[in-house]
Amino acid sequence: MMKTPLILSFAGVLGLSACVSNDPYANSNDPNARAKGGAITGALIGGALGAMTSDKHKADKALAGAVLGGLAGGAIGAGLDKQAAELRSVNSAFTVTNMGDYLIVNMPQDVLFATDSAALRPDLQSSLAAVAANLNRYPNSTIEVIGHADNSGTAAYNQDLSERRALAVAGVLRANGVAGGRVGAYGRGEAQPVASNLTPEGRAQNRRVEIIIRPTR
Repeated sequence: MMKTPLILSFAGVLGLSACVSNDPYANSNDPNARAKGGAITGALIGGALGAMTSDKHKADKALAGAVLGGLAGGAIGAGLDKQAAELRSVNSAFTVTNMGDYLIVNMPQDVLFATDSAALRPDLQSSLAAVAANLNRYPNSTIEVIGHADNSGTAAYNQDLSERRALAVAGVLRANGVAGGRVGAYGRGEAQPVASNLTPEGRAQNRRVEIIIRPTR
């Protein structure tokens, strides 16, 4: 008896949510783009879930689900918009991308470290301290620090160096008050390039440390 409402509800959510762009650069001139998208998506999902809970009073349940889902999604989106704007002011060499439900802070390794070193440059400590302060202002999130390398040298060496660099960045965040339980650090070596390793410019882009910030629900 419930199969048809279930199918229709999910189909409605999928169809309507397709109207909300997943492009991280879409609506880049709208500082509230993520809040709007989160509210719309949350409302769609909340409404569908409310409609599926019971045959009786489905309309009321759908409306309540839509309201609650919209509020939750909009709050998360607005928080990410605000946090991203603050992080972009920390250091002009860092880039911040709002992926809709999480943030990526991209820090070139050539800015953070000397060649073949996992020791952070002293002048970058203040920038990482500012990132830590931002993370402390938005405590409801988990943080992944991920090191990446180009393909110069052996894969084993690049894996080890990327991991040591991620651990160094994570250590500064923890030293500046970010709860250790929120922070994980990993090395990906040369396995996840974002540009071609055939040019010096591409290799420079691949040498990076990313901080991924995921709001907790």
